[in-house]
Amino acid sequence: MSDTPIPISTTLRSPAAAETAPRSASEAAPASKISVRDLSFFYGEHQALYHNDVEIAPSTVTAIIGPSGCGKSTHIRAYNRIFELYGKDRATGAVLLDGENVLGPDVDVIELRRKVGMIFQKPTVFPQSVFENVAYGLRIHFRLSRAEMAERVEKALRAAALWDEVRDKLSQPGAALSGGQQQRLCMARALAVEPEVLLMDEPTSAIDPVATAKIEDTVQDLKASYTIVIVTHNMQQAARISDYTAFFYGGRVVEFGPTRQIFTKPNQRQTEDYITGRFG
Repeated sequence: MSDTPIPISTTLRSPAAAETAPRSASEAAPASKISVRDLSFFYGEHQALYHNDVEIAPSTVTAIIGPSGCGKSTHIRAYNRIFELYGKDRATGAVLLDGENVLGPDVDVIELRRKVGMIFQKPTVFPQSVFENVAYGLRIHFRLSRAEMAERVEKALRAAALWDEVRDKLSQPGAALSGGQQQRLCMARALAVEPEVLLMDEPTSAIDPVATAKIEDTVQDLKASYTIVIVTHNMQQAARISDYTAFFYGGRVVEFGPTRQIFTKPNQRQTEDYITGRFG
């Protein structure tokens, strides 16, 4: 990794002194779609997250960066309570989606996961046709005619920039697609149910550079209609596609702010050391 910061040409606001506390998330992103407040997370007795505070602005891309094992994926899995599928893990604090705490006991988790879709590191293609992969969630959440179903599937595939590549392969197995196409198929499946938030957990780490570029372009197109949070180990990717960046270390949010600031003039020395490759 290079020993110099990733260059991004911009005019910056004067940063606070490095020795001061990190800028509050509310200052960085005043209008919030998701407000994470004092979020801690436990795998059994092991604490993985410590008092996380982040504000996610609507219609933006927020990148979460940091070394392996720092809590990035754990953090976003609280947003739609997907962690509940994996055992007796627990989260404390609050994750507010449009002001409602999604960690509350009365939340409809099925509806929550429709609103907050998720794309995983490896494509999770079902053993079904391309069409049925996209239609899967639609059949759970909606009662649609055959024509309406076909229209929604096509719309989702177009949104995921995949329609032109699969329009003649809708009846073929989704697993027959290339890795990059499979990942975009998973995006289409998530988008078909009309979510409000799209979580992406290192979505390009298992695919080639060409497919990565297509997904990055798609993310940029989607942010006008969706709030996107992407976990990435690729700092160049974070710099290219995100509006805000959160740097995690040891289960804590070290710094959060506009991506241009984080990559050119971070407030915290630890952030600068990570960005410039001094550790991690």
